[in-house]
Amino acid sequence: MKPFQNSQVLVIGDIMLDRYWQGDTHRISPEAPIPIVHVHTKTHRVGGAGNVAQNIQALQGHATLLGIIGQDPAGALLKSELDHQGVTHHLLESPTHPTITKLRVISQHQQMIRLDFEESWQDLDKTPLYQHYLHCLQALPADPLQAQHTLVVLSDYHKGTLSDPQFLIRAAKAKGVKVLVDPKGHDFSKYRGATLIKPNLKEFESIVGPCPTDEILLQKAQEILLQLELEALLITRGGDGMVLVQHNHPPYFIKAHSHDLVDVTGAGDTVIATLACAMASGYEYEGASYLANLAAGIAVSKLGTATVSAHELALAYHERESTGHDTYAHPSINTKVVLDRTQLLKQIEEAKLEGKTIVMTNGCFDLLHRGHVEYLRKAKALGDLLVVAINDDASIARLKGPHRPVAPLESRLHVLAALEMVDFVTPFHEDTPETLLTLLKPDILVKGTDYTLEQIVGAPIVLGYGGRVERIQHDFQEISTSALIKRATSST
Repeated sequence: MKPFQNSQVLVIGDIMLDRYWQGDTHRISPEAPIPIVHVHTKTHRVGGAGNVAQNIQALQGHATLLGIIGQDPAGALLKSELDHQGVTHHLLESPTHPTITKLRVISQHQQMIRLDFEESWQDLDKTPLYQHYLHCLQALPADPLQAQHTLVVLSDYHKGTLSDPQFLIRAAKAKGVKVLVDPKGHDFSKYRGATLIKPNLKEFESIVGPCPTDEILLQKAQEILLQLELEALLITRGGDGMVLVQHNHPPYFIKAHSHDLVDVTGAGDTVIATLACAMASGYEYEGASYLANLAAGIAVSKLGTATVSAHELALAYHERESTGHDTYAHPSINTKVVLDRTQLLKQIEEAKLEGKTIVMTNGCFDLLHRGHVEYLRKAKALGDLLVVAINDDASIARLKGPHRPVAPLESRLHVLAALEMVDFVTPFHEDTPETLLTLLKPDILVKGTDYTLEQIVGAPIVLGYGGRVERIQHDFQEISTSALIKRATSST
Protein backbone atom coordinates (compact mmCIF):
# COMPACT_ATOMS: atom_id res chain seq x y z
CA MET A 1 0.00 0.00 0.00
CA LYS A 2 1.40 3.40 -0.99
CA PRO A 3 1.76 5.95 1.82
CA PHE A 4 -0.38 9.09 1.70
CA GLN A 5 2.22 11.61 2.91
CA ASN A 6 2.24 13.46 -0.42
CA SER A 7 -1.54 13.95 -0.55
CA GLN A 8 -2.59 17.60 -0.33
CA VAL A 9 -6.36 18.02 0.05
CA LEU A 10 -8.44 21.18 0.31
CA VAL A 11 -11.65 20.44 2.24
CA ILE A 12 -14.59 22.85 1.98
CA GLY A 13 -17.94 22.37 3.67
CA ASP A 14 -20.21 22.38 6.70
CA ILE A 15 -18.33 22.14 9.98
CA MET A 16 -19.85 21.14 13.30
CA LEU A 17 -18.93 20.15 16.84
CA ASP A 18 -20.02 16.71 18.03
CA ARG A 19 -20.40 16.42 21.81
CA TYR A 20 -20.86 13.16 23.71
CA TRP A 21 -22.19 12.87 27.26
CA GLN A 22 -21.89 9.35 28.59
CA GLY A 23 -23.22 7.90 31.82
CA ASP A 24 -25.01 5.11 33.63
CA THR A 25 -28.75 4.44 33.66
CA HIS A 26 -30.25 2.69 36.66
CA ARG A 27 -33.75 4.12 37.06
CA ILE A 28 -36.68 5.82 35.35
CA SER A 29 -37.49 9.45 36.03
CA PRO A 30 -40.47 10.08 38.34
CA GLU A 31 -41.30 13.11 36.18
CA ALA A 32 -41.84 11.20 32.92
CA PRO A 33 -41.33 7.65 31.56
CA ILE A 34 -37.75 8.34 30.53
CA PRO A 35 -34.41 6.98 31.79
CA ILE A 36 -32.22 9.08 34.05
CA VAL A 37 -28.63 9.21 32.81
CA HIS A 38 -25.99 9.98 35.43
CA VAL A 39 -23.38 11.68 33.25
CA HIS A 40 -19.77 10.93 34.19
CA THR A 41 -17.88 11.51 30.92
CA LYS A 42 -17.99 14.45 28.50
CA THR A 43 -16.04 14.36 25.24
CA HIS A 44 -16.12 16.26 21.96
CA ARG A 45 -14.97 15.80 18.37
CA VAL A 46 -15.01 17.83 15.20
CA GLY A 47 -17.73 16.68 12.83
CA GLY A 48 -18.87 17.28 9.27
CA ALA A 49 -16.22 18.65 6.93
CA GLY A 50 -13.94 18.97 9.96
CA ASN A 51 -14.09 15.21 10.46
CA VAL A 52 -13.13 14.73 6.80
CA ALA A 53 -10.07 16.92 7.41
CA GLN A 54 -9.19 15.05 10.60
CA ASN A 55 -9.45 11.72 8.79
CA ILE A 56 -7.06 13.00 6.13
CA GLN A 57 -4.57 13.99 8.84
CA ALA A 58 -4.99 10.64 10.60
CA LEU A 59 -4.18 8.92 7.30
CA GLN A 60 -0.97 11.00 7.20
CA GLY A 61 -2.24 13.26 4.43
CA HIS A 62 -2.31 17.06 4.63
CA ALA A 63 -5.66 18.85 4.92
CA THR A 64 -6.62 22.50 4.69
CA LEU A 65 -10.15 23.20 5.92
CA LEU A 66 -12.47 26.05 4.87
CA GLY A 67 -15.91 26.74 6.35
CA ILE A 68 -17.99 28.73 8.81
CA ILE A 69 -18.24 28.64 12.61
CA GLY A 70 -19.75 30.96 15.20
CA GLN A 71 -17.94 33.42 17.42
CA ASP A 72 -18.72 31.36 20.50
CA PRO A 73 -17.10 28.90 22.94
CA ALA A 74 -18.05 25.95 20.71
CA GLY A 75 -16.24 27.58 17.80
CA ALA A 76 -13.16 28.22 19.92
CA LEU A 77 -13.20 24.60 21.10
CA LEU A 78 -13.54 23.41 17.52
CA LYS A 79 -10.54 25.45 16.35
CA SER A 80 -8.48 24.21 19.28
CA GLU A 81 -9.25 20.62 18.36
CA LEU A 82 -8.33 21.22 14.73
CA ASP A 83 -5.03 22.75 15.84
CA HIS A 84 -4.38 19.72 18.03
CA GLN A 85 -4.97 17.40 15.05
CA GLY A 86 -2.64 19.44 12.83
CA VAL A 87 -5.37 20.58 10.44
CA THR A 88 -4.66 23.89 8.68
CA HIS A 89 -7.88 25.91 8.76
CA HIS A 90 -9.25 29.22 7.50
CA LEU A 91 -12.70 29.63 9.06
CA LEU A 92 -15.18 32.48 8.70
CA GLU A 93 -16.48 33.36 12.18
CA SER A 94 -20.08 34.57 12.25
CA PRO A 95 -21.10 36.97 15.04
CA THR A 96 -24.80 36.23 14.43
CA HIS A 97 -24.94 32.43 14.01
CA PRO A 98 -23.80 29.79 16.51
CA THR A 99 -21.38 27.00 15.73
CA ILE A 100 -23.43 23.99 14.63
CA THR A 101 -23.35 21.59 17.59
CA LYS A 102 -24.81 18.12 18.06
CA LEU A 103 -25.00 16.73 21.59
CA ARG A 104 -25.48 12.98 22.00
CA VAL A 105 -26.34 11.42 25.36
CA ILE A 106 -25.11 7.83 25.57
CA SER A 107 -25.74 5.06 28.07
CA GLN A 108 -25.23 1.30 27.90
CA HIS A 109 -23.51 1.79 24.51
CA GLN A 110 -26.71 3.32 23.07
CA GLN A 111 -27.64 6.84 22.05
CA MET A 112 -30.48 7.96 24.31
CA ILE A 113 -31.11 11.31 22.62
CA ARG A 114 -29.46 13.80 20.27
CA LEU A 115 -29.81 17.55 20.74
CA ASP A 116 -29.00 19.86 17.82
CA PHE A 117 -27.99 23.51 18.22
CA GLU A 118 -27.87 25.23 14.85
CA GLU A 119 -29.17 27.91 12.54
CA SER A 120 -28.92 27.57 8.77
CA TRP A 121 -26.08 29.35 7.03
CA GLN A 122 -28.35 29.84 4.00
CA ASP A 123 -29.30 33.43 4.87
CA LEU A 124 -25.80 34.42 5.98
CA ASP A 125 -23.72 36.76 3.83
CA LYS A 126 -21.03 34.37 2.67
CA THR A 127 -19.25 36.82 0.37
CA PRO A 128 -16.10 36.94 2.57
CA LEU A 129 -16.05 33.14 2.65
CA TYR A 130 -16.47 32.80 -1.10
CA GLN A 131 -13.67 35.31 -1.64
CA HIS A 132 -11.45 33.21 0.60
CA TYR A 133 -12.47 30.03 -1.24
CA LEU A 134 -11.34 31.58 -4.50
CA HIS A 135 -8.10 32.83 -2.96
CA CYS A 136 -7.24 29.30 -1.78
CA LEU A 137 -8.21 27.75 -5.10
CA GLN A 138 -6.13 30.26 -7.02
CA ALA A 139 -3.17 29.26 -4.86
CA LEU A 140 -3.37 25.69 -6.15
CA PRO A 141 -0.61 24.69 -8.61
CA ALA A 142 -1.26 25.74 -12.21
CA ASP A 143 1.03 22.99 -13.55
CA PRO A 144 -1.03 19.79 -14.03
CA LEU A 145 2.02 17.74 -13.05
CA GLN A 146 1.96 19.45 -9.66
CA ALA A 147 -1.81 19.57 -9.46
CA GLN A 148 -2.11 15.76 -9.73
CA HIS A 149 -1.13 15.63 -6.05
CA THR A 150 -3.82 18.14 -5.10
CA LEU A 151 -7.52 17.48 -4.61
CA VAL A 152 -10.60 19.39 -3.48
CA VAL A 153 -13.29 17.73 -1.35
CA LEU A 154 -16.72 19.36 -1.01
CA SER A 155 -18.33 18.01 2.17
CA ASP A 156 -21.97 19.08 2.00
CA TYR A 157 -24.19 18.53 5.03
CA HIS A 158 -26.96 20.75 3.59
CA LYS A 159 -26.35 23.48 6.19
CA GLY A 160 -25.76 26.24 3.64
CA THR A 161 -21.99 26.52 3.42
CA LEU A 162 -22.05 24.92 -0.04
CA SER A 163 -25.32 26.37 -1.30
CA ASP A 164 -23.57 27.46 -4.53
CA PRO A 165 -20.65 25.13 -5.27
CA GLN A 166 -20.51 25.72 -9.03
CA PHE A 167 -17.93 28.47 -8.92
CA LEU A 168 -15.70 26.24 -6.77
CA ILE A 169 -15.98 23.35 -9.21
CA ARG A 170 -15.21 25.58 -12.19
CA ALA A 171 -12.25 27.24 -10.46
CA ALA A 172 -10.75 23.87 -9.50
CA LYS A 173 -11.25 22.39 -12.98
CA ALA A 174 -9.56 25.43 -14.49
CA LYS A 175 -6.50 24.44 -12.46
CA GLY A 176 -6.74 20.80 -13.49
CA VAL A 177 -7.66 19.83 -9.93
CA LYS A 178 -10.07 16.96 -9.24
CA VAL A 179 -13.18 17.69 -7.15
CA LEU A 180 -14.76 14.96 -5.01
CA VAL A 181 -18.22 15.61 -3.55
CA ASP A 182 -19.97 14.07 -0.56
CA PRO A 183 -23.48 15.27 -1.45
CA LYS A 184 -26.68 16.06 0.42
CA GLY A 185 -30.17 17.14 -0.59
CA HIS A 186 -32.44 16.31 -3.49
CA ASP A 187 -30.68 18.29 -6.21
CA PHE A 188 -27.38 16.96 -7.49
CA SER A 189 -27.36 19.35 -10.45
CA LYS A 190 -25.49 21.90 -8.34
CA TYR A 191 -22.51 19.50 -8.43
CA ARG A 192 -22.42 19.42 -12.25
CA GLY A 193 -18.88 19.07 -13.59
CA ALA A 194 -17.37 17.59 -10.44
CA THR A 195 -14.95 14.70 -10.86
CA LEU A 196 -16.71 12.20 -8.58
CA ILE A 197 -19.81 12.21 -6.38
CA LYS A 198 -20.13 9.79 -3.44
CA PRO A 199 -23.80 9.42 -2.45
CA ASN A 200 -25.12 6.62 -0.29
CA LEU A 201 -27.86 4.47 -1.80
CA LYS A 202 -30.67 6.35 -0.04
CA GLU A 203 -29.36 9.70 -1.29
CA PHE A 204 -28.94 8.31 -4.81
CA GLU A 205 -32.47 6.87 -4.88
CA SER A 206 -33.89 10.19 -3.67
CA ILE A 207 -32.57 11.63 -6.95
CA VAL A 208 -33.23 8.84 -9.47
CA GLY A 209 -35.98 6.79 -7.84
CA PRO A 210 -35.97 3.20 -6.50
CA CYS A 211 -33.21 0.85 -7.69
CA PRO A 212 -34.45 -2.63 -6.75
CA THR A 213 -31.85 -4.42 -8.90
CA ASP A 214 -28.19 -3.90 -9.75
CA GLU A 215 -29.14 -3.54 -13.42
CA ILE A 216 -31.45 -0.60 -12.70
CA LEU A 217 -28.91 0.95 -10.34
CA LEU A 218 -26.16 0.82 -12.98
CA GLN A 219 -28.43 2.15 -15.71
CA LYS A 220 -29.46 5.16 -13.63
CA ALA A 221 -25.88 5.73 -12.51
CA GLN A 222 -24.76 5.96 -16.13
CA GLU A 223 -27.56 8.45 -16.82
CA ILE A 224 -26.43 10.63 -13.91
CA LEU A 225 -22.82 10.50 -15.13
CA LEU A 226 -23.92 11.89 -18.49
CA GLN A 227 -26.37 14.45 -17.13
CA LEU A 228 -23.93 15.92 -14.59
CA GLU A 229 -20.78 15.52 -16.67
CA LEU A 230 -19.06 13.42 -14.01
CA GLU A 231 -16.14 11.05 -14.38
CA ALA A 232 -17.33 8.62 -11.71
CA LEU A 233 -19.94 7.79 -9.11
CA LEU A 234 -19.12 5.85 -5.93
CA ILE A 235 -22.37 4.65 -4.37
CA THR A 236 -22.08 3.31 -0.83
CA ARG A 237 -24.64 0.64 0.10
CA GLY A 238 -24.09 -0.09 3.78
CA GLY A 239 -23.89 -3.82 4.39
CA ASP A 240 -23.90 -4.45 0.64
CA GLY A 241 -20.60 -2.62 0.16
CA MET A 242 -19.99 -0.10 -2.61
CA VAL A 243 -20.20 0.14 -6.37
CA LEU A 244 -17.99 2.35 -8.53
CA VAL A 245 -19.46 3.43 -11.87
CA GLN A 246 -17.42 5.10 -14.65
CA HIS A 247 -17.84 5.85 -18.36
CA ASN A 248 -16.75 2.99 -20.62
CA HIS A 249 -15.64 0.83 -17.68
CA PRO A 250 -17.27 -2.26 -16.18
CA PRO A 251 -18.83 -1.54 -12.77
CA TYR A 252 -16.61 -2.28 -9.81
CA PHE A 253 -18.56 -3.93 -6.97
CA ILE A 254 -16.77 -3.98 -3.61
CA LYS A 255 -18.02 -6.35 -0.95
CA ALA A 256 -18.56 -4.91 2.54
CA HIS A 257 -16.11 -6.20 5.11
CA SER A 258 -17.37 -8.16 8.10
CA HIS A 259 -17.02 -6.19 11.31
CA ASP A 260 -18.63 -5.53 14.66
CA LEU A 261 -21.04 -2.72 13.84
CA VAL A 262 -20.97 -0.12 16.62
CA ASP A 263 -21.87 3.21 15.03
CA VAL A 264 -22.12 4.45 11.44
CA THR A 265 -21.74 8.10 12.48
CA GLY A 266 -19.03 9.73 10.38
CA ALA A 267 -18.35 6.66 8.23
CA GLY A 268 -19.12 8.64 5.09
CA ASP A 269 -16.50 11.21 6.12
CA THR A 270 -13.94 8.42 6.43
CA VAL A 271 -14.82 7.11 2.96
CA ILE A 272 -14.44 10.46 1.17
CA ALA A 273 -11.25 11.27 3.12
CA THR A 274 -9.63 7.93 2.24
CA LEU A 275 -10.74 8.24 -1.36
CA ALA A 276 -9.20 11.73 -1.55
CA CYS A 277 -5.91 10.71 0.06
CA ALA A 278 -5.58 7.68 -2.20
CA MET A 279 -6.36 9.57 -5.41
CA ALA A 280 -4.07 12.44 -4.43
CA SER A 281 -1.34 9.82 -3.90
CA GLY A 282 -1.71 8.40 -7.40
CA TYR A 283 -4.30 5.62 -7.00
CA GLU A 284 -6.83 5.10 -9.79
CA TYR A 285 -10.53 5.00 -8.97
CA GLU A 286 -10.67 1.25 -8.33
CA GLY A 287 -7.72 1.15 -5.94
CA ALA A 288 -8.85 4.26 -4.09
CA SER A 289 -12.39 2.87 -3.71
CA TYR A 290 -11.03 -0.44 -2.42
CA LEU A 291 -9.08 1.39 0.32
CA ALA A 292 -12.09 3.58 1.13
CA ASN A 293 -14.15 0.43 1.66
CA LEU A 294 -11.52 -0.97 4.02
CA ALA A 295 -11.51 2.29 5.99
CA ALA A 296 -15.31 2.27 6.23
CA GLY A 297 -15.19 -1.18 7.85
CA ILE A 298 -12.87 0.20 10.53
CA ALA A 299 -14.88 3.40 11.08
CA VAL A 300 -18.20 1.67 11.79
CA SER A 301 -16.56 -0.44 14.52
CA LYS A 302 -15.99 2.75 16.55
CA LEU A 303 -18.45 4.80 18.53
CA GLY A 304 -19.23 8.30 17.32
CA THR A 305 -17.44 10.52 14.85
CA ALA A 306 -14.11 8.68 14.76
CA THR A 307 -11.06 8.81 12.51
CA VAL A 308 -9.14 5.93 10.95
CA SER A 309 -5.35 6.02 11.21
CA ALA A 310 -2.84 5.14 8.52
CA HIS A 311 -1.64 2.32 10.79
CA GLU A 312 -5.14 0.84 11.07
CA LEU A 313 -5.72 1.04 7.32
CA ALA A 314 -2.36 -0.57 6.57
CA LEU A 315 -3.17 -3.40 8.99
CA ALA A 316 -6.52 -4.00 7.29
CA TYR A 317 -4.95 -3.87 3.84
CA HIS A 318 -2.16 -6.33 4.63
CA GLU A 319 -4.53 -8.69 6.42
CA ARG A 320 -6.90 -8.64 3.46
CA GLU A 321 -4.10 -9.14 0.96
CA SER A 322 -2.45 -11.95 2.92
CA THR A 323 -5.59 -13.91 3.80
CA GLY A 324 -7.98 -13.04 0.99
CA HIS A 325 -10.75 -12.87 3.58
CA ASP A 326 -13.34 -10.14 3.80
CA THR A 327 -12.93 -9.79 7.53
CA TYR A 328 -11.16 -7.17 9.57
CA ALA A 329 -10.89 -6.97 13.33
CA HIS A 330 -10.52 -3.47 14.69
CA PRO A 331 -7.34 -3.25 16.78
CA SER A 332 -9.16 -1.83 19.79
CA ILE A 333 -11.04 -5.14 20.04
CA ASN A 334 -8.98 -8.10 18.82
CA THR A 335 -5.80 -7.23 16.95
CA LYS A 336 -2.59 -6.87 19.02
CA VAL A 337 -0.84 -3.67 18.08
CA VAL A 338 2.44 -2.09 19.10
CA LEU A 339 1.70 1.63 19.50
CA ASP A 340 3.50 4.74 20.61
CA ARG A 341 1.81 6.70 23.38
CA THR A 342 0.07 9.16 21.04
CA GLN A 343 -1.52 6.34 19.03
CA LEU A 344 -2.34 4.46 22.21
CA LEU A 345 -4.03 7.45 23.83
CA LYS A 346 -6.36 7.77 20.84
CA GLN A 347 -7.28 4.09 21.01
CA ILE A 348 -7.88 4.25 24.76
CA GLU A 349 -10.08 7.35 24.46
CA GLU A 350 -12.23 5.57 21.89
CA ALA A 351 -12.40 2.39 23.96
CA LYS A 352 -13.51 4.36 27.03
CA LEU A 353 -16.20 6.03 24.95
CA GLU A 354 -17.41 2.52 24.09
CA GLY A 355 -17.60 1.76 27.82
CA LYS A 356 -14.68 -0.68 27.89
CA THR A 357 -12.66 -1.34 31.06
CA ILE A 358 -8.95 -0.65 30.57
CA VAL A 359 -6.41 -2.75 32.49
CA MET A 360 -2.73 -1.78 32.50
CA THR A 361 0.40 -3.40 33.78
CA ASN A 362 4.06 -2.54 33.31
CA GLY A 363 7.48 -4.09 33.58
CA CYS A 364 10.63 -5.13 31.73
CA PHE A 365 9.30 -8.46 30.39
CA ASP A 366 12.81 -9.56 29.51
CA LEU A 367 12.97 -13.25 28.48
CA LEU A 368 9.22 -13.91 28.59
CA HIS A 369 8.40 -17.08 30.58
CA ARG A 370 5.47 -19.14 31.86
CA GLY A 371 4.99 -16.93 34.91
CA HIS A 372 4.58 -13.86 32.69
CA VAL A 373 1.97 -15.62 30.56
CA GLU A 374 -0.15 -16.69 33.55
CA TYR A 375 0.16 -13.24 35.09
CA LEU A 376 -0.99 -11.51 31.91
CA ARG A 377 -3.88 -13.93 31.47
CA LYS A 378 -5.16 -13.10 34.95
CA ALA A 379 -4.68 -9.39 34.32
CA LYS A 380 -6.74 -9.51 31.12
CA ALA A 381 -9.56 -11.30 32.96
CA LEU A 382 -10.08 -8.16 35.07
CA GLY A 383 -11.32 -6.02 32.17
CA ASP A 384 -11.92 -5.65 28.43
CA LEU A 385 -8.57 -4.40 27.14
CA LEU A 386 -5.09 -5.12 28.49
CA VAL A 387 -2.33 -2.57 27.92
CA VAL A 388 1.22 -3.71 28.62
CA ALA A 389 3.77 -0.91 29.06
CA ILE A 390 7.39 -2.02 28.93
CA ASN A 391 10.62 -0.25 29.84
CA ASP A 392 12.87 0.60 26.93
CA ASP A 393 16.45 -0.70 26.84
CA ALA A 394 18.03 2.40 28.38
CA SER A 395 15.66 2.51 31.36
CA ILE A 396 16.22 -1.22 32.07
CA ALA A 397 19.99 -0.69 31.99
CA ARG A 398 19.59 2.12 34.51
CA LEU A 399 17.42 -0.03 36.77
CA LYS A 400 19.11 -3.45 36.46
CA GLY A 401 22.64 -2.77 35.27
CA PRO A 402 24.55 -2.59 31.97
CA HIS A 403 24.07 -6.29 31.10
CA ARG A 404 20.29 -5.99 30.87
CA PRO A 405 18.06 -6.35 28.98
CA VAL A 406 18.93 -9.64 27.37
CA ALA A 407 16.20 -9.24 24.73
CA PRO A 408 16.15 -5.84 22.95
CA LEU A 409 13.06 -3.64 22.98
CA GLU A 410 11.87 -4.54 19.47
CA SER A 411 11.94 -8.24 20.31
CA ARG A 412 10.13 -7.78 23.62
CA LEU A 413 7.42 -5.62 22.03
CA HIS A 414 6.55 -8.12 19.33
CA VAL A 415 6.67 -11.19 21.54
CA LEU A 416 4.16 -9.57 23.89
CA ALA A 417 2.00 -8.42 20.99
CA ALA A 418 1.76 -12.05 19.82
CA LEU A 419 0.06 -13.13 23.06
CA GLU A 420 -3.69 -13.65 22.77
CA MET A 421 -4.55 -11.85 26.01
CA VAL A 422 -2.57 -8.67 25.21
CA ASP A 423 -4.41 -5.95 23.29
CA PHE A 424 -1.86 -3.13 23.19
CA VAL A 425 1.86 -2.88 23.87
CA THR A 426 3.71 0.40 24.29
CA PRO A 427 7.24 1.29 25.39
CA PHE A 428 8.20 4.00 27.87
CA HIS A 429 11.62 5.59 28.34
CA GLU A 430 11.15 6.93 31.85
CA ASP A 431 12.25 4.90 34.88
CA THR A 432 8.61 4.63 36.04
CA PRO A 433 5.24 4.42 34.24
CA GLU A 434 3.83 7.42 36.14
CA THR A 435 3.71 9.67 33.07
CA LEU A 436 1.86 7.01 31.10
CA LEU A 437 -0.60 6.40 33.93
CA THR A 438 -1.35 10.12 34.18
CA LEU A 439 -1.94 10.26 30.44
CA LEU A 440 -3.94 7.06 29.88
CA LYS A 441 -5.82 6.85 33.21
CA PRO A 442 -6.53 3.09 33.04
CA ASP A 443 -9.41 1.79 35.13
CA ILE A 444 -7.23 -0.87 36.77
CA LEU A 445 -3.48 -1.00 37.42
CA VAL A 446 -2.12 -4.51 37.98
CA LYS A 447 1.09 -5.71 39.70
CA GLY A 448 2.15 -8.96 41.34
CA THR A 449 1.71 -9.90 44.99
CA ASP A 450 5.47 -9.63 45.41
CA TYR A 451 4.75 -5.89 45.70
CA THR A 452 2.87 -4.32 48.59
CA LEU A 453 0.38 -1.58 47.72
CA GLU A 454 2.82 0.98 49.09
CA GLN A 455 5.57 -0.34 46.81
CA ILE A 456 3.52 -0.13 43.60
CA VAL A 457 4.75 2.86 41.62
CA GLY A 458 1.81 4.87 40.29
CA ALA A 459 -0.74 3.47 42.73
CA PRO A 460 -1.45 6.93 44.26
CA ILE A 461 -2.06 8.31 40.75
CA VAL A 462 -4.59 5.61 39.85
CA LEU A 463 -6.37 5.70 43.20
CA GLY A 464 -6.41 9.50 43.02
CA TYR A 465 -8.64 9.61 39.93
CA GLY A 466 -10.90 6.80 41.16
CA GLY A 467 -9.21 3.79 39.57
CA ARG A 468 -8.34 0.46 41.16
CA VAL A 469 -5.06 -1.26 41.94
CA GLU A 470 -5.07 -5.07 41.84
CA ARG A 471 -2.32 -7.43 43.02
CA ILE A 472 -2.15 -10.81 41.24
CA GLN A 473 -0.83 -13.94 42.90
CA HIS A 474 2.07 -15.55 41.01
CA ASP A 475 1.58 -19.29 40.55
CA PHE A 476 5.19 -19.79 39.44
CA GLN A 477 7.23 -17.98 42.07
CA GLU A 478 10.28 -20.11 41.30
CA ILE A 479 10.41 -18.70 37.77
CA SER A 480 11.97 -15.31 37.21
CA THR A 481 13.99 -13.65 34.46
CA SER A 482 16.92 -13.15 36.84
CA ALA A 483 16.87 -16.83 37.81
CA LEU A 484 16.76 -17.89 34.17
CA ILE A 485 19.72 -15.63 33.33
CA LYS A 486 21.68 -16.91 36.33
CA ARG A 487 21.03 -20.52 35.36
CA ALA A 488 22.01 -19.87 31.74
CA THR A 489 25.25 -18.07 32.62
CA SER A 490 26.26 -20.64 35.24
CA SER A 491 25.95 -23.48 32.71
CA THR A 492 28.26 -21.85 30.16
